[in-house]
Amino acid sequence: MNYRHAYHAGNFADVVKHAVLARIVEYLKRKDKAFRVIDTHAGIGLYDLSSEEAQKTGEWREGIGRLIDANLEDETRNLLNPLLEAVHAVNPEGELLRYPGSPRVTRHLLRREDRLTAIELHPADAEVLKAGFSGDYQTRVIALDGWLALGAHLPPKEKRGLVLIDPPFEKEGEFERIVAGLKKAYQRWPGGIYAVWYPIKDHKAVASFRRLLAESGIADIVDIRLELRPPSPEPRLDGTGMIVVNPPYVLEEEMSRLLPALAAILGDNGQGHAFLERLTGEDGRAA
Repeated sequence: MNYRHAYHAGNFADVVKHAVLARIVEYLKRKDKAFRVIDTHAGIGLYDLSSEEAQKTGEWREGIGRLIDANLEDETRNLLNPLLEAVHAVNPEGELLRYPGSPRVTRHLLRREDRLTAIELHPADAEVLKAGFSGDYQTRVIALDGWLALGAHLPPKEKRGLVLIDPPFEKEGEFERIVAGLKKAYQRWPGGIYAVWYPIKDHKAVASFRRLLAESGIADIVDIRLELRPPSPEPRLDGTGMIVVNPPYVLEEEMSRLLPALAAILGDNGQGHAFLERLTGEDGRAA
């Protein structure tokens, strides 16, 4: 439990992850029926970019800092507006001082009838998260191992929604754990949308992960990746990925327009590349 997202909040990986999250939530809002978002590794919800941790790495400057300052084309800005509005909402003074984690981004976008379940295992972080949502009847914060939520909390009573899985990747075998967890969740709730974040650091492990997903039997899987640079000779976070199961029908088109713009803004010296690949079809077979 040594991982602390405070060091990395607002970095390029957060920007991509939360842009995808926001587009999925916006899609769910197209129908009148209520939905639920289950965030299995929620963190503390809100991050101080002036903190010692954030200043020590400065990663946010190359992520949300670049995005806020970028000259965006209208189409790109329209797709990013839900995320940017969530960022502005926690910075009412105008200066970029805070960054919203996934539960805050989600909560900002929900309608009155929608619900959020935010799950966090670390005791201190769970308490901070609870305090941040105190009195909010639309949000339930649970101190629990997020992997357990893929069993006991599925399907939600709304029968519509998204499960966001954003593990810290501090243990060996996390990729295999994700595949096993997704299989379990998919059996319980095959109609749900699942979005899973993963780091692109060990490129061989990522390739193996993608093969396992393609062979999992889970239908309708899309892989969204943004790489800042070619593979580094030494272990380094070269990129970020999101696996989406049952993606909204508009997501692939939206990502095909948004990802190249993000790659241009966030990539190292023009080396950024975006990838959008289907791993399985609607029949569950490898694409």
